[in-house]
Amino acid sequence: MLRFGILSTAKIGRELVIPAIQDAETCVVTAIASRDAARAREVADRFSVPHAFGSYEEMLASDTIDAVYIPLPTSQHVEWAIKAADAGKHVLVEKPLGLHADEIAPVIAARDRNKVIVSEAFMVTYSPVWRKVRALLQEGAIGRLRHVQGAFTYFNRDPGNMRNIPSLGGGGLPDIGVYPTISTRFVTGKEPLRVQATTERDPVFGTDIYSSVRSDFGDFELSFYIATQLAARQVMVFHGTEGYIEVKSPFNANRYGAEELELTNQSHGESRFFRYQDCRQYRLQVEAFARAAAGEDEELVTLESSVNNQKHIDAIYRASEKDGWEPV
Repeated sequence: MLRFGILSTAKIGRELVIPAIQDAETCVVTAIASRDAARAREVADRFSVPHAFGSYEEMLASDTIDAVYIPLPTSQHVEWAIKAADAGKHVLVEKPLGLHADEIAPVIAARDRNKVIVSEAFMVTYSPVWRKVRALLQEGAIGRLRHVQGAFTYFNRDPGNMRNIPSLGGGGLPDIGVYPTISTRFVTGKEPLRVQATTERDPVFGTDIYSSVRSDFGDFELSFYIATQLAARQVMVFHGTEGYIEVKSPFNANRYGAEELELTNQSHGESRFFRYQDCRQYRLQVEAFARAAAGEDEELVTLESSVNNQKHIDAIYRASEKDGWEPV
């Protein structure tokens, strides 16, 4: 059993990742750390976690954990991923790992010098839904892929929420723009060559709240929009010469709709639905991470892939400041 320490009492940890680890077969939470010792003890008691620490450094120095999950604000991910790796702990860090692609190089160096696993927590890449999309594309179920279309939106104008605070790494592209990019790259194995984009910023918060993006992958295009001040919607569609695949609730399974995808092949005159009952993508993620930490051969999100995904986001920001194409 891989023993996880949770570095902060953030909401995503409390509501999604800690329960997933406690439900998993290959790992367990043994410690919670917070800068507020009473808060750490409160969350630890809630989940029957034996150890609570009043500082992050104290937990990293402890032999009660083997790995760290980091759900801190985005602006602190790189710093604490490096500190955790230097403490000899395996690291699962929330997305986005960095705010610029070049920030990830020191994390790669820390991973290599300490011989630990460091992975960005893109839970969708462990979901059977997305692995089915990849398999269908590989077998030519829709012919030649020509276009990918996506949307991911929600409405949040809370001034206290980190998503609306630039100094904490807030903004729509870091928070949700990374999902259409990682999922498209994951299922196709392709990287974008250039992008066009428009981005709107909130006049009060200063964060990006809307982006419309067109990415050229050479063989196909990805077009998507994301927004933090629109009614909630998620969809991804992969359109080929013979049919299409529509992923109904592609990123937040069950919260935006059913965990299912529809395959339509017009050449064969057929439509097929693939439905998944509570696939628990966060649990699958931590179980795969724990197996990899034990030396098993597992497909994790590598830091090299994280660099490429962030390069895509960086290029979108640059493209938003100009007309025409921006190279990735």
